[in-house]
Amino acid sequence: MPYIPYTDEEKQLANSVDLERFLQMRGEKLEKAGREYKLIYYDGSGKHDIITISGSTWFDHKNQVGGGAIKFMRHFYGMDFQTAMNELLGRSVSSICRSPPKAEVKEEKPKEFKLPEKNSDMHRVYAYLIKHRFIAPEIITHFAKQHTLYEDKEHHNAVFVGVDEKGTPRQAHKRSTNSFGKTFRMTCEGSDTRYSFAHFGESEKLFVFEAPIDMLSYLT
Repeated sequence: MPYIPYTDEEKQLANSVDLERFLQMRGEKLEKAGREYKLIYYDGSGKHDIITISGSTWFDHKNQVGGGAIKFMRHFYGMDFQTAMNELLGRSVSSICRSPPKAEVKEEKPKEFKLPEKNSDMHRVYAYLIKHRFIAPEIITHFAKQHTLYEDKEHHNAVFVGVDEKGTPRQAHKRSTNSFGKTFRMTCEGSDTRYSFAHFGESEKLFVFEAPIDMLSYLT
């Protein structure tokens, strides 16, 4: 995730979020305790611990630590600073489950991008795109020669490849060639979605399509 610089106003706004409403909107159960609220969770041994909430401030009685909304997200949910900011500012909403505070956050390594293995021919892809999607054969051949469209070996899906400025594959999208039944679509793991399946023509206009086959239809 690229680093996003936040202004002092954004930091102040995020840190002053009403934790009571914020947590209730995300499914956490709070108990009223006078002017405060109690967030109760259970540790690994089955014992319950209490965090008191008052507006944007909180206090963890077990660990004797407290603070504002940003620190709460990092302490209780184990988020990094940027994820906590995005959640509090409403730029992203992840599924939050109740869990005890985490001592440290382990960053997941990005998954390696690997193109699906190619089939020896493109019979299924040609048949599907021509007979069912009415794509011109020469359009299919154009992208096949560029190695940005092919048929995968395992399931005979159509694979649409996105390349970077040097022509190196960076993204791949698989689409089933089944004529009937449920449609299968999937972006391959590790794909850099900044580089999608595309065609560079001579027009100065930019055309954006919802799916690769929509672009092929337009070119046809």
